[in-house]
Formats: sequence, C-alpha cells, structure tokens
Amino acid sequence: MYLRHLQLGSFRNWDRVDLALSPGPTVFVGRNGEGKTNLVEAVGYLATMGSHRVAGDAPLVRQGASQAVVRAALRREDRELLVEIEINPGRANRVRVNRAPLPRPRELLGLVKSVLFAPEDLVLVRGDPAERRRFLDDLLVSRTPRLAGVRSDYDRVLRQRNALLKSGRALLKTARMARGDALATLDVWDGHLVDLGAQLLAARLRLVADLAPHVTRAYAGVAGADAAVAALGYASTVPLAGDGTPVPEGTPLPDAAELAAALRERVAERRGDEVDRGMTLVGPHRDDLVISLGSMPAKGFASHGESWSLALALKLGCFALLRADGDEPILVLDDVFATLDADRRAALATVARSAEQALVTAAVLDDVPAELRRTVVQVAGGQAVPLEGNSAEDAEDGALREEVR
Repeated sequence: MYLRHLQLGSFRNWDRVDLALSPGPTVFVGRNGEGKTNLVEAVGYLATMGSHRVAGDAPLVRQGASQAVVRAALRREDRELLVEIEINPGRANRVRVNRAPLPRPRELLGLVKSVLFAPEDLVLVRGDPAERRRFLDDLLVSRTPRLAGVRSDYDRVLRQRNALLKSGRALLKTARMARGDALATLDVWDGHLVDLGAQLLAARLRLVADLAPHVTRAYAGVAGADAAVAALGYASTVPLAGDGTPVPEGTPLPDAAELAAALRERVAERRGDEVDRGMTLVGPHRDDLVISLGSMPAKGFASHGESWSLALALKLGCFALLRADGDEPILVLDDVFATLDADRRAALATVARSAEQALVTAAVLDDVPAELRRTVVQVAGGQAVPLEGNSAEDAEDGALREEVR
C-alpha cells in the first residue's frame, strides 16, 4: 500500500495542503515549526485514529477552525481507497471510505497500515508501562481490527468497575454498610472484566510471541552482531500470563479460556485490596511489555545509545511483522536521521529503501542518506512544494481536487 494523494484542511498549522505522492522514499524538508511533522502525523492518524504526539483531537484542529479534514487516496496493488476523516473535537468524528460513511469511525482501523518511528518513541524503552501497553494495543488493532472493540469495551468496563469500587469504598467508610450491600453489582462487572480481559491478554501474548524474533533480528542489525541479545517478555498481574521473562520461540501459550480462569481467580484473591483502595488492581491495564538486553531489563540499565537502538528495533520489528502478515505498511520516519550515528542511519536507510513507500522528515536534507532523496518536498511558509525533478505522480482522482471544507 502507498499514499498517492494527501489533502489536509485546517489540520494543525495547515490551512490547506494538496499533495501528490509516489511510491518509494519521499523527504519532507524544512525548518523546525514549518509543519513537516504535521503532514506525517496526518498519515499516522489514517492508520490509528490517533496522534503519536498528543492524547486528544483538539490540538489537531487549526486555531479558529471548528474541525479538521484529512483526505487521502491510497493504492493497494490495483485497488484504490479514498478515505476522508472529519475531526470534530467534542463531537463524534466522521469517516467515509470510498464516499460511503462508516457507522463507527473505528471501523477504519486496519484498512490503512503504517509504522512510524519518531524521537518520542524513546519512551517505549524508558517511559511508563502505559506507553508500552498502548504500543502493543495499537499494533494488535492494526493486525486484528476486531480487537478495537474488545479494547474499547474493556476500557468501558474498567471505568464502571473502578467507579463502583470507589463509591463502595466511600460508602463503607461513611455509612459502615455491609460490603455485600455496597458492592452488590460488583460480581457482574467482574464477569465482564474477566471475559474481555482474557481476550485482550491472549491477543497480547500471541503478539509478543510473534513480534519478539523480529525485534531480536532488528536489534542485531542496528546495534551489530556483537551487541547483547534483545528480547521481549510480558509481565502480568495474572501469573499464568507471564512474569516478564522472555518465552522461547515455539512455547505453547495459554488460550483465552485458561487465562479467563486464572484472571477470575486472581480477581477473587484481590477483592479485599480492591475495595480498600477503590480501584481495579488485576487485569491487562496493569501489565507491561518487558524489553531485555541480555539478562537485564532495558529500562534502568540500557545506555542512551542502546535505548535508541531498542526503540528503533521495536518499530522495525513491527514493520517486519506486518510484512510477514502479507501487508506492506507505509514507513514514516519523523526527524530521526539527525539523531542517529552512521551505523544506525545506514541500517534504517536499508529498510526504508525496501519499503513500498517511506515518508521522511528532516530539518536539513544532508541528514538524510542520499539514496532516500528520490523525491524531496520543500515545506515552508504554509506550502509543501515538490522540488524540480521529482517523480511524484500527478493526481488522478478528481475527488481530491475538490475544495476542503
């Protein structure tokens, strides 16, 4: 798959941009603050319905506008896909695919696949577990779109259960009510938590097992054959799901039914602690992806260079995994070449050259390896202009020439 045409309206700093693109590498070059990252952020939004930079949609809408529009024409082999997203902060977003509205915006997930590597990805190694859980779940949904519903339903159940635990705790403190009276419906929410949590746990464990060998190979390619071996493990509040130790390739994994039984038992064990603290203490929302170098966890032990290499290996592993699934994701490299040394730069350039489409941003063109400068787009003064001699194909779909409202 590759992005053939991108049009933005009132997105970030862009009032309007209308840009034809081609397969292969494209470099967006311009000074900091001109909007290069905003262009590739829009590409990522097509794939994840979210930003890699902010949690909500409001910052994506240009100041003074009520909505932003991302419209794109994508080509996969001989098929054309026209996607339009209306981003409406405070209201429901609207999505159309080939001019047909989708009943729920999340139905777009899985249709567009991209892998983005940016400086913010260092938090995957050094940041909080929530960053790694989000990383896993975004990749899960990209591979298996139906899991977007499972994740959404789990989050809803978790909010409801936490609210019940919190109110129950307050009632117990102020009215000295019996626990059975204060938490009469907790068992119902326990059942929902166990069912959805087990599905999410099973999917995450399968994903970690599938991703781990790709990350190991990618790290060896980036850091060198003499470097320590990178590995992935899963640390869960449910002992059956893992303690963070890497699992040898080919090891049988517990299924959803086994995980449900183990999760149900663990929830029962922690019931008293949950009531006392007013929060849910067991489930995939408290788990972590453990990244190891040799026998040591990377967080707290990896050097700055090793952490960069691991972050890059995670994203290159995602790229390789999606390819192994039979998909060709768009590779997005946001302002990373200037931060890499020569060896890591060369390793990343090799993968970028092999991608059906790679979109690269840079403040200085010389930071980007020469072999990736096939097409260069100058970003300045609210315009994105392909430099003379580029090979970007002309837009063919008149739909993308219409005015962005």
